[in-house]
Amino acid sequence: MGFSDGDQNSSVDFSMSEAIGQSEAFLEFQEQVSAVAPIDRPVLILGERGTGKELAATRIHFLSKRWQKPFITLNCSALTPTLIGSELFGHEKGAFTGAITSHLGRFEKASDGTLFLDEIGSIPMEIQEKILRVVEYKSFERVGGSTSINADVRIVAAANVNLALLAKTEKFKQDLLDRLSFEVIYVPPLRNRKEDIIVLSNHFAHRMAFELSWSDTGVYTICCKGP
Repeated sequence: MGFSDGDQNSSVDFSMSEAIGQSEAFLEFQEQVSAVAPIDRPVLILGERGTGKELAATRIHFLSKRWQKPFITLNCSALTPTLIGSELFGHEKGAFTGAITSHLGRFEKASDGTLFLDEIGSIPMEIQEKILRVVEYKSFERVGGSTSINADVRIVAAANVNLALLAKTEKFKQDLLDRLSFEVIYVPPLRNRKEDIIVLSNHFAHRMAFELSWSDTGVYTICCKGP
């Protein structure tokens, strides 16, 4: 996606998540993001790796009514199946070996805000069931706990795989897919918006020149003449 780099920690400065592009495909996508952002329902973002799904999720959050509340992210593919439940829902002290203190999960940290679940297709089925319960009933229990915790959280999920196909092969819960698909947007890859290549090149060349204290002449050589 044609966004400049943004802070990808749980606290994100929206001013750094700048959309860059002028192609028809890019502008149509921006219009989709602006349209779905104010609607306080789950959003599913589909697109290839490297197209900027997390930055699109950031934009959705900061254009929503929850923009002053937390924006929490989780790359689901980066965690093992045994850890992802604790990371999402938290755990109580003594819930498992090594749990010497209680731990807040991402759902609690995102209270009243937005939780972005990247690579959601990699989540184990039993965890998908728990996420479905949060979507349906807005509550969950920590791992090792029995107390129900309320969760007013907007979920924005992303995937670079065919979730519908995974659902047909029973590798992804169809009910969860249906709930997450209230709004579905597709991030266009750069090859489908070639008009933006020079725009992005200019942007990153100017940024590199600024960081290296180069002159505008050097930038012109990079963008317009080549090496």
